[in-house]
Amino acid sequence: MPISLPTPSLKSEKIIAAPIAKKIPHNMEMHDHHRVDNYYWMRDDQRSDKEILAHLNDENNYADAKLAGQKPLQELLFEELKARIVKDDNTVPAKDGKYWYHSEITGEQEYSNYYRATSFTGDHKTLLLDVNDRAKDHDFYDLGDLSISSNDELMSISEDTDSRRIYTINFKDLSQLNSQLSTGPEPKDAYLSDVLLETEGQIVWANDNKTVFYVKKDLETLLGTQVYRHKLGTPQADDVLVYEEDDHSFYMSLDKSRDESQIYICLHATESTHYLALSAEKPDGEFVELLPYQEEHEYHADKMGEYFYIVTNYQAKNFRLMKVAVDKIDDISNWQEVIPHRKAVLLEGIELFHNFIVVTEREHGQIRFIVHTTQGENAGHQYPLSFDDPCYFACLGDNPEPKSTTARLYYSSLTTPGTLFEFDLATGERKLLKQQKVLGDFNKEDYQSERLFITARDGVEVPVSIVYRNDTFKKDGTNPLLQYGYGAYGITIDPDFSSQTLSLLDRGFVYVIAHIRGSEMLGREWYETGKKAHKQNTFNDFIDVTKALVTLGYGAKDKIFASGGSAGGLLMGAVVNQAPELYLGIGAHVPFLDVLTTMLDETIPLTTNEYDEWGNPNEAEAYKDILAYSPIDNISAQQYPNILVTTGLHDSQVQYFEPMKWVAKIREFKTDDNLLLFKTDMDAGHGGASGRFKSLREKALEMSFFISLLAD
Repeated sequence: MPISLPTPSLKSEKIIAAPIAKKIPHNMEMHDHHRVDNYYWMRDDQRSDKEILAHLNDENNYADAKLAGQKPLQELLFEELKARIVKDDNTVPAKDGKYWYHSEITGEQEYSNYYRATSFTGDHKTLLLDVNDRAKDHDFYDLGDLSISSNDELMSISEDTDSRRIYTINFKDLSQLNSQLSTGPEPKDAYLSDVLLETEGQIVWANDNKTVFYVKKDLETLLGTQVYRHKLGTPQADDVLVYEEDDHSFYMSLDKSRDESQIYICLHATESTHYLALSAEKPDGEFVELLPYQEEHEYHADKMGEYFYIVTNYQAKNFRLMKVAVDKIDDISNWQEVIPHRKAVLLEGIELFHNFIVVTEREHGQIRFIVHTTQGENAGHQYPLSFDDPCYFACLGDNPEPKSTTARLYYSSLTTPGTLFEFDLATGERKLLKQQKVLGDFNKEDYQSERLFITARDGVEVPVSIVYRNDTFKKDGTNPLLQYGYGAYGITIDPDFSSQTLSLLDRGFVYVIAHIRGSEMLGREWYETGKKAHKQNTFNDFIDVTKALVTLGYGAKDKIFASGGSAGGLLMGAVVNQAPELYLGIGAHVPFLDVLTTMLDETIPLTTNEYDEWGNPNEAEAYKDILAYSPIDNISAQQYPNILVTTGLHDSQVQYFEPMKWVAKIREFKTDDNLLLFKTDMDAGHGGASGRFKSLREKALEMSFFISLLAD
């Protein structure tokens, strides 16, 4: 049922002064332009400076004091969010080789534990990993990767316990577990002596079941720059460096072909791709180029039997699918077109099966899946997989067996909880395997979603996804409205279900996702016109969507909120500089705010990889473009909305000092008495708190911040 809005006020009875940071001028000169950063001193790569830590704690204490009046609302919201979650839950078992794998979580557990069995129904169920036991002694815990050897007898696990995305890899002998056929507890002596430190967290097994490959981190830049080969039973010091990448504009990862015959080193820059390959049967061999490197050639290659299938942007802005014999892949002139380039359709990816290819593509902002039959009497036949909602999110699920004749897909919409379907690839027949349960009085018929196209100031139509509760929305300009955005890296935020958002919808909020330029919602050009020299389009789109939704009656002009994280936090920082009058409250989470200074500092993690996204400010034109919108460089003496900023001290992607500096500078310049609150999780990193319940407190914090502003 809808919840009435009268709530405790956000204003605290206790008068406490905001922390005022000291100013130490730091002069910066570039391209005949002079900047002064009075808060550069806040940077501490070791996270150990006592003065900096004291200031962060002062900010935390200040925020807690100002939020004290709405603490009961925070707790109420936390309990609401928690009450919708099924405490005892499990994933649908998926077959991989001889076994069926799934995870389970029960009671007050924060993490899922992992199991396997000899049948879908759970015969001879065996506990593979007790994650809660491994996490219990850590303030932060992230299980990065769990990987099984091809003979099913060994398992690798990677773990991060300080939130810096630096993983330690351990190995477990599963043969003891197989003999136990029990659900635990796991024997401590099951772990091998092998320990791999300072890794990206991913390993790939060679087919000999004793050789693994992993990427080692550069501890200064936090980039993966080296690939090592490790033989089980030997110390890490004896591992062999098989590849090193000196160009730090690339992200490095490992992969294995769908038919498990090849191991790949995958190098991805923002606009370029490079693959190196090695036979999984000959792990002591050398990695060789899959095809010659070419700038601005982006592709994904996968192998099935005698052929490679390549999703490529070669002479195809929105990508096309090509096919080539294994021994001819290095010459593009040998490639044969399977799916041509289409101006209005973005080809996002493929999943290979022995007799089928499932193609993921997007048109007019909507994702869809096309099945192509590749073998048998129906070879060449293709058809779409069908869903019910006109606007939805879907993705391929866990399909480890390429010989399967069925495929699992995850499906959701703004009003439909997450659903796992299994499709018969020969017929398209759909079977429901599981739908996310939402406890309480949730009824999807109480909610309505819409897809609009809003015309931006340059005449371009911007897609917008909207959801609200039917009995609280009147479209008369009286509802509070929360608008979310991201708009970078070509990442598309699809309209997905969130049981957490219900707490806002039930209080009369309208929730909006603005699919602004910088994503690939409307194809590759939608991304390209929202980055580098065109980045201002991202901010214009977001602002123009807000204005239009107020005009159309979706939200009250004095009850508009906005939220974004990471690159979406950059969006928030730009928006509050350029159109602060539009918003009552802003949530900025792990926000990227000091763009120019960061992009000029190659020692900061992820900087050089980002040149093709933001531009390289060592070049005068790119410097000028970034300077025009960089949030910290454009703070001015004006009124700002109420702002809640959150970060993690150990964030490896957006350093804690970016929001710390930004908050200090806004405090210096702002001409209003609106709230500016800054919360730092002293244990967490970019992803926030670990565990399913701990993360809900962060969500409850933002919700209570917004809701309480309506009562003032």
